Amino acid sequence: MLEPVYNDEQAGEIGYIKQPTNAPQPVPANPVAWAPFYLVVYPVGSTAAPTFLCQHLPVDNCPTHGNGIAALAASAAGEPDVYGAGVAGHDHLMDFPGGPDFNIAWEPVVVLFTPKGAADGVTNEHILTDARISALVASGDAIEVKLPTRTFICASVPATVYNLAKPAS
Repeated sequence: MLEPVYNDEQAGEIGYIKQPTNAPQPVPANPVAWAPFYLVVYPVGSTAAPTFLCQHLPVDNCPTHGNGIAALAASAAGEPDVYGAGVAGHDHLMDFPGGPDFNIAWEPVVVLFTPKGAADGVTNEHILTDARISALVASGDAIEVKLPTRTFICASVPATVYNLAKPAS
């Protein structure tokens, strides 16, 4: 699976990753070697971006995990008061090669806006750095839901590989 991802150290820089097919989850790696792979989830009605890396509406374009992320956001483990009407989409953020948190094993960390965050208007802000995620969590505008049982491996690939790929169905 090929997917676009934002560099969480350089706001707006896009790169691409490739996950091997049928790789074990979680990967059999020491958790000390895991790095965070953020999934910032935006509720229906968000004006944060005209499109997200993973659109959930009108049709989900992340067939491997989009529905699961949307279900988590609306569940009791997530923030049902913010996501009860649905999820517009989500973005992937990670450190690129050379970044302080770059690794080969990635722990998904779902970032959900709280009712306070919705009231503060941050659901309409396009979140593109791990520093901003940390600030939102510290202020109570967002929470992090770590998914250690879904830790995966991936490799950074050039844009050419992504551009030549056939869309997943």
